[in-house]
Amino acid sequence: MERTLSVEEKIRRAEAIYERRQGNNRQVATINVAKKQKKDIKLLKKMLIQILVCMLIYLAIYLVQNNQYVFSEDFINKANDILSYDTNFIELYNNAKSGILSLFSNTKEDSTNNEEAGMENAIGGAVDENTTNIDVSEAEQQQELSQTEKDIENVKKTTSFIKPIEGVVSSKFGQRDTATGTVPKNHTGTDIAANVGTKIKSATDGEVVLSSEEGDYGKHLKIQIGEVSIIYAHCNALYVKQGDMVVQGQEIAEVGSTGNSTGPHLHFEIRYQERKVDPQSILEL
Repeated sequence: MERTLSVEEKIRRAEAIYERRQGNNRQVATINVAKKQKKDIKLLKKMLIQILVCMLIYLAIYLVQNNQYVFSEDFINKANDILSYDTNFIELYNNAKSGILSLFSNTKEDSTNNEEAGMENAIGGAVDENTTNIDVSEAEQQQELSQTEKDIENVKKTTSFIKPIEGVVSSKFGQRDTATGTVPKNHTGTDIAANVGTKIKSATDGEVVLSSEEGDYGKHLKIQIGEVSIIYAHCNALYVKQGDMVVQGQEIAEVGSTGNSTGPHLHFEIRYQERKVDPQSILEL
């Protein structure tokens, strides 16, 4: 006996049947749309290919009608020359192979030569640097010696000298060993030992440009003649003053031991353009 459905059950069944029908319709529509899209793409590709083929045909016709060079006699002759050229591919391969091997060989040889050259340059550079330092030092000494020799010659040519005093040379010009730290090792003049009060004569004519009692020189005079100047230092007394003109042989001071001195003597100093020269190279003391 068939069960009688309630109103609510009938409504639910009706809704289920409706939903199934609607779902089937959507699936069919989706499948139809996809098939239609694929068909449209195929038609588009086919149309593009047809257009491209037509353009190529039109281009070929245009070239044939408007450009005769492709089929000209000159073009055909050049093509025949190229085709008739006998190309030896084996020879080309061998030449290329030889060139590549030669390139690698030269590269390796250059690398080895560069390493050897680098070592030689390093060794040679050290030797050259030492040699250069020695050469520069010798050149400086030679230049200094040459300048000193020139100054001595200029002093001798421009000025005549006499001995300022009679005495014994107690310290020469240049480097010396000193007994005390107060005495400079580089001696800028010649020391002539004598008793205190011994009269000092002017070795040259000239003008007294300095008469002073200050500094390590103690009481001292500076007399100028041309570019030559003479210093008389460590004096006990000064007989002339700054600005006086003196003549050769004139008594200008007396021996003492003032300033930085270890005993009575005359410090006799000669300069040319304010460069010191050895007094004993100018005259016998």
